[in-house]
Amino acid sequence: MKPQMLVPALGLMLALILTPMPALAHKVIAAVFAAGGQIEGEIGFSNGDMAKAASITVTDPAGRVLGETVTDGAGAFTFTPTEPVEHIFHADLGAGHVASVSMTAADVGKILGRAPVVPDAPAAAAPAAADPEQLASLLRDELRPLRQEISAYKEKNDLQTILGGLGYIAGLFGLGFYLAARRRLAAG
Repeated sequence: MKPQMLVPALGLMLALILTPMPALAHKVIAAVFAAGGQIEGEIGFSNGDMAKAASITVTDPAGRVLGETVTDGAGAFTFTPTEPVEHIFHADLGAGHVASVSMTAADVGKILGRAPVVPDAPAAAAPAAADPEQLASLLRDELRPLRQEISAYKEKNDLQTILGGLGYIAGLFGLGFYLAARRRLAAG
């Protein structure tokens, strides 16, 4: 390669190396659901890390504190409601990450047995020796890793990431065509 062509090529390579890369950010994921006579939930990040030992404050829509709880090593928590009002769960995870998720008053009322439950379909009969609450707990424990994997997958493979990858490929092809054209002009 001629010295005159080396300087622009090195400048272009240096510019590509020093180009800022996108931050590898992650979102906070929080969910709550009925679990027998309690509200069960989980808090974590979209990359699959769970919020361990995170303090959670439970309030009503007016901001009145209904109670507190803490996540376990798997990012899960339980809370026993006492009033059929909307429950809002807040957790400050540090570094600007704040989780906030709620359960409606109607759902809390169903947990407490103070709201009518409309059956959708007849429930499947469980084995006579099995406790339905124990089976539901086992099912939640088995589904938790699957929900975490799905959330992490959705975060990692979004449209912006795909389009960014296609942009890098197009840019590399453009750089290749530019260098090939410069060589032809210099040789010609």
